[in-house]
Amino acid sequence: MLYKAGIGYDIHRLVDGRKLFLGGVEIPYVKGLLGHSDGDALIHALCDALLGALALGDIGEHFPDTNPKYQGIASSRLLKMVKELLDKSGYKINNLDTIIIAQEPKLGPFKQQMKENICALLGVEQDVVNIKAKTNEGLDALGQKEAIACFVTVSLIREE
Repeated sequence: MLYKAGIGYDIHRLVDGRKLFLGGVEIPYVKGLLGHSDGDALIHALCDALLGALALGDIGEHFPDTNPKYQGIASSRLLKMVKELLDKSGYKINNLDTIIIAQEPKLGPFKQQMKENICALLGVEQDVVNIKAKTNEGLDALGQKEAIACFVTVSLIREE
């Protein structure tokens, strides 16, 4: 067996006038994440983790914010494109673990829906994906409700 691992991270500022998407799920909240795409920091971190594990750079190289075709795009579409690269590599997702850091909104009620959506997008079973939500205990920009950050680790496996 061959194994690879990747780490992804993303952070976006919370702003008025945008919808909040995390894990491809619209979360009811008074603000949304600022970004060239829909700003889904969890999907962006997931893309970076997969691209890192495959040694294929990062999300900004594949989907630059200078390219107007990605303006406002659903991040789930970006993940589908990264999934195509994964499929071509012959590797499969062995385990995927995530942390969403958000003071608000409370994400517990949406974790299962995010998990189901990510599993559907990646074609994996639910026992492969874990979603955790944490606050920043009122500290820094995350704790002051100015931003949301996400970390993702992924392990890949391929039979020789």
